[in-house]
Amino acid sequence: MKLSRTLLVAAIISVFNFQFSVCKAQTETDRSFELSKNLEIFSRLYQTLYVNYVDDVDPGATMKKAIDAMLASLDPYTVYYPESDIEDVKLQLLGQYGGIGALIHQQGDKIYISEPYKDLPADKAGLKAGDRILEVNGESTEGKNNADVSSAMRGQAGTEVKLKLERDGKTIERTITRAEIKLPNVPYSGMLPGNIGYVKLDEYTKDAAKNVRDAFTSLKREHPDMAGFILDLRNNGGGLMNEAVDLVNIFVRKGQLIVETKGKVSAKNTKSFTRMNPEDTEIPVAVLINGYSASASEITAGSLQDLDRAVIVGSRSFGKGLVQNVLPLVYNTQMKITVSKYYIPSGRCIQALDYSHRDENGRATKVPDSLKTAFKTASGRIVYDGFGIEPDFEVEQQYMSALASTLIAKFHIFNYVNQFVKNNPSIASPSEFQITDEIYQDFVNYLKDKDCSYKTGTEQVLKELRDIAKDENYIDALSSQIDALEEQLKKDKDGDLTKFRDEISEMLKAEILVRYYYAAGRLEGSLVSDPEVKKAIEVLKDKELYAKTLRKK
Repeated sequence: MKLSRTLLVAAIISVFNFQFSVCKAQTETDRSFELSKNLEIFSRLYQTLYVNYVDDVDPGATMKKAIDAMLASLDPYTVYYPESDIEDVKLQLLGQYGGIGALIHQQGDKIYISEPYKDLPADKAGLKAGDRILEVNGESTEGKNNADVSSAMRGQAGTEVKLKLERDGKTIERTITRAEIKLPNVPYSGMLPGNIGYVKLDEYTKDAAKNVRDAFTSLKREHPDMAGFILDLRNNGGGLMNEAVDLVNIFVRKGQLIVETKGKVSAKNTKSFTRMNPEDTEIPVAVLINGYSASASEITAGSLQDLDRAVIVGSRSFGKGLVQNVLPLVYNTQMKITVSKYYIPSGRCIQALDYSHRDENGRATKVPDSLKTAFKTASGRIVYDGFGIEPDFEVEQQYMSALASTLIAKFHIFNYVNQFVKNNPSIASPSEFQITDEIYQDFVNYLKDKDCSYKTGTEQVLKELRDIAKDENYIDALSSQIDALEEQLKKDKDGDLTKFRDEISEMLKAEILVRYYYAAGRLEGSLVSDPEVKKAIEVLKDKELYAKTLRKK
């Protein structure tokens, strides 16, 4: 009897498995048919459009728009690259491109050099911030935008580009040999007050982890009594996942699981472990993040948090838990496609937006609080999935004032510094240079005949209030009060250059330092008054607070 029941159960299971296999096969067949059917429809539509449409149709441009629209329904990271954009792919993945090594910007209808990178072709050729670009290879820049001129200056390494520039009213010409421009992913490293080491990582391009490791070991060698270390990942949008794993390996043991990826194609599911001996598993570490720290930055910060190996300082990270691969297509085109989600050591995925569900405006929805899951770090601390990496020490974000935004948008700071550099052959070192009363007053005087008009949020609210009062027939009763508020606000705005002096001085300082000491000098000078750096130093110096933070509460 027992045997009969066993055989019966086995038979039922066999039938179920057979039916499941048939259903699964049927489902796959249906999907294949739907794919083939829709490809045929699209192909026929495309051909019919090209043959019959009243005006000429550009096949490449039309197809690019169709592809982009299709991919836009998925997530912003799944992108099609035509052959003409392959250089952009190289720049994203490797941080390098063929060019002269300079940033440019547009003021009105004019194009200017913003910043030549140190020791790269533009810098060696003597190009300076503020030089106006008149021609590229004999072709005028008049009527062209920033992207047009940037594209014209890029090209194969080893080829030449001829530039005609205007500086101080004089025309100068330069023939520059393009080079393979490798953007430094570690623009600065050094020591901070309290004997704390510091390394800034801009992006996770090739050799990012090696460069951080080299910078860290160099600081330790020069300062054997280094008391703590800060890794700055703010505004780092990520990059290569393996670089994040190797970076974490600097501080944790070999063989530790750092990140696991899971997707539809099982062959692409991976587990990434640390594979080298660490440099230091004991030194106190603080990682700085903000809302622009994403992807590989979040793997680094999140895994160090999950392993209780570092404190996280700053503000909540972006929340990108999706992994992309770049896959080759036909005719030298490529596609970057989301293939999986990643999970850090505690088991959590920190993806914040659900692109499979959108609101009535077509925007991806955030993972609701009710669906967020609690996970535990190695010591048992509670952490959550679904909304990026939450810092252990949150530092209130400072937002730019309307005045400061206007001074940047209208290039008043940039243009003033052009004048400042002509009058000052040298300045103090980045760690010592400050905006004095004399420099600030000189800037205020420079602005007297410039357009600095701007609207504050309060002004916008008052305007809306006036419009609503008119619509609802309350304007007669409220007009005098609104007028008085607007007049008072105007008086207060007249003092904004004094009110926001500290903020504007920091922006002036940054623009001046980059002219004399390049990007590294600008960064070094900013650390002196950086609130998140100050907080990290405070935590690292307080050994009891640091240890307590990493223990289960």
